[in-house]
Amino acid sequence: MTIVVTGATGHLGHLVVESLLRRGASPREVVATGRNEQRLAELADALGVRTAVADYADPYSLRTAFQGAERVLLVSGTEMGQRVAQHAAVAQAARDAGVALLAYTSIPHADTAEMALATEHRETERVIRESGVPFTFLRNSWYLENYLTQLPAYLEHGVVGAAGDGRISAATRGDFADAAAAALLDPDSAGRVHELGGAGFTLAELAATVADASGRPVTYTEVSPDQLTVILVGAGLPQAYAEALVSADLGIARGELEVNTGDLERLIGRTPTSLRDAVGASLATLAA
Repeated sequence: MTIVVTGATGHLGHLVVESLLRRGASPREVVATGRNEQRLAELADALGVRTAVADYADPYSLRTAFQGAERVLLVSGTEMGQRVAQHAAVAQAARDAGVALLAYTSIPHADTAEMALATEHRETERVIRESGVPFTFLRNSWYLENYLTQLPAYLEHGVVGAAGDGRISAATRGDFADAAAAALLDPDSAGRVHELGGAGFTLAELAATVADASGRPVTYTEVSPDQLTVILVGAGLPQAYAEALVSADLGIARGELEVNTGDLERLIGRTPTSLRDAVGASLATLAA
């Protein structure tokens, strides 16, 4: 069975390739794709997998990469405003190639979530359904890494947000990658929608966890959406991106990133990495 992983030169896609191999896939059955030829060559050298250059904006490259593939993982693109058209090109190429399963990394509650970041995921799911290609949707909640990379800022300034008491069912990229690999290897994946997330926490609980693990005072400060936008722009983020993050915080307050299905644990066959363990490990790395 040939499995194509798009975006394999990125963080999540690379981890999916590694997980497929750990779960027993032959390197010759895995095709890692991406835009960067040098990084693809490094993947081939390190893991022995096949590679192909593929760009979501280049339909010909997609059709070429998907030839002979039975299953394809579409890792969501990063170019906001262009993703639906790019993802539609992937779905079209998968249909033309006769792919038996197209898996897509989406967002929790994509069909009902109101946050701005959910719009393109919802539209992509619609496009994939209408393409006629058998699908599975991997609706990933937030990456724990979204918060772990900010630990130095939390230690200095505390945690600031507009999420209220909303809970975030975050998990590590590695956990979500393992779930994607499991779904790709499952012969009964077609038609399934997996709502994926780890144990939920509020931003106040995030601050308390960082404080406990570091032994330093770290608190959560709730601000208005307008105040948070000003803070994010002042930190150097583009206005549009800052507004998208504020919209995400408001979505968190509405419960749009809380997942209680247990789908992640069932797919990966273990308990997802906890916030406490992830924070502890990251602080140890920073200290080293």
